[in-house]
Amino acid sequence: MNALIISAIMGVLMMFSGILLKQKSTIRGLALTGLLVTIILNVMEIYGFHLFKINATGMMSFDRFSLFFNTIAMACTFVFFLLSAKEMEKVGVNYSDYFALIFFILAGIILSSSFSSLLILFLGIEIISIPLYILTGSDKRNLKSNEASLKYFLLGSFSTGLMLMGITLVYGSSGSFAIDAITNPGTKPDVLLIAGLLLLMFSMAFKVSAAPFHFWTPDVYDGAPTVFTSFMATIVKAAVFIAFIRLFYHAFGEIHSTWKFIIAVITALTLFIGNITAVFQQSVKRMLAYSSIAQAGFMLMAVLALNSIGSEGILLYTTAYCLSTIGLFAILVKMKDYTFEGFNGFAKHQPLLAGVAVIFLLSLAGIPLTAGFLAKFYMINAVINSGGFLWLVILAVLMAAISVYYYFRVIQAMYFKEGEAQVIEASTSFKWVISLVAALVILLGVFPQLLFSWFYF
Repeated sequence: MNALIISAIMGVLMMFSGILLKQKSTIRGLALTGLLVTIILNVMEIYGFHLFKINATGMMSFDRFSLFFNTIAMACTFVFFLLSAKEMEKVGVNYSDYFALIFFILAGIILSSSFSSLLILFLGIEIISIPLYILTGSDKRNLKSNEASLKYFLLGSFSTGLMLMGITLVYGSSGSFAIDAITNPGTKPDVLLIAGLLLLMFSMAFKVSAAPFHFWTPDVYDGAPTVFTSFMATIVKAAVFIAFIRLFYHAFGEIHSTWKFIIAVITALTLFIGNITAVFQQSVKRMLAYSSIAQAGFMLMAVLALNSIGSEGILLYTTAYCLSTIGLFAILVKMKDYTFEGFNGFAKHQPLLAGVAVIFLLSLAGIPLTAGFLAKFYMINAVINSGGFLWLVILAVLMAAISVYYYFRVIQAMYFKEGEAQVIEASTSFKWVISLVAALVILLGVFPQLLFSWFYF
């Protein structure tokens, strides 16, 4: 509850800071300070310190898993601010409003990771989505940004309709919005419950850009300002996955056998379509959009498995994926040419940035000694332990092998092809921060217990 209240207050404060503060560096400093305070208070809540004592019984449950994920989400947002906050100045004149919208999204993320009622789930998803529609269309001078925003809004509204209808049917079957009271052990689910379950599954699959509900993702990610694409494709996606797992574990875990094959098919489609389509892209930004779909396929394995290994794995996966993708986008946003040819000779002119980009790409590809490798290992291990989906595990391994091809295309362009240097302005502080992020990706790949030991103790 600490982080929820403070993030909402910070959102309002950032709205008015644009009037009171004229220096953009001061606005940025206020946002970083506010986020740091929010992180500290959230960590203190893990150890029993409650700044705000509000009775949310039956609506929200701040267990250790949700509080730990909230810390990860806010820490990754802090890294995002450190690397990309200055680039937000170039999007438009409403600099403080961008921070305000991100703080409101964080409030939605906390609701989505901690809900005990379907009503809070709906509120959390909508509080995340509505600011994202605005951020997607924030570059008003760019027609692609306007088009992406409109497309995202229309399709997002449609998926929200599916979610509401699903909640209605589930309530009609169970008579309760509480996720722990929806199914009863030993009773056969009725038609209303199955229909509601499927509608909720499809709406959540849309939000995480799982196939065949992924069609909005490439256009929206490509059209949105690159600096906001970084946030949308990482922290927001990770938060919706936590909500997805929480919903199906608590609400529909008792009837796991009823829906697990459908999730397995969606996972297989997501892995196949995401990886195969990424191979044919000529823009690195668009390739990363399809890559995010492929990564969603691996994260869906935690929903399919619904066991402790999957729960642990999703925490490591979201951390590794968010850090690597935020780092890559932080470099990409400083470039004018997003094509693979734009990276030609990059290592010769920017050796440090090329080196950290290689670490991020290797992590996304799942190469050993990076956090991405162990994250994929956890997801595959979770499915194996759940039993019965060996074909999906084999497909996942094959798709991971295919992903190496398009990630290595960027490495090949940077190190083995000649090209004109793109002028990149990278401050010393930026290079330090991005180097530390790359070191953390390797550290978690070698010592994942650094993350898990904190989770358990």
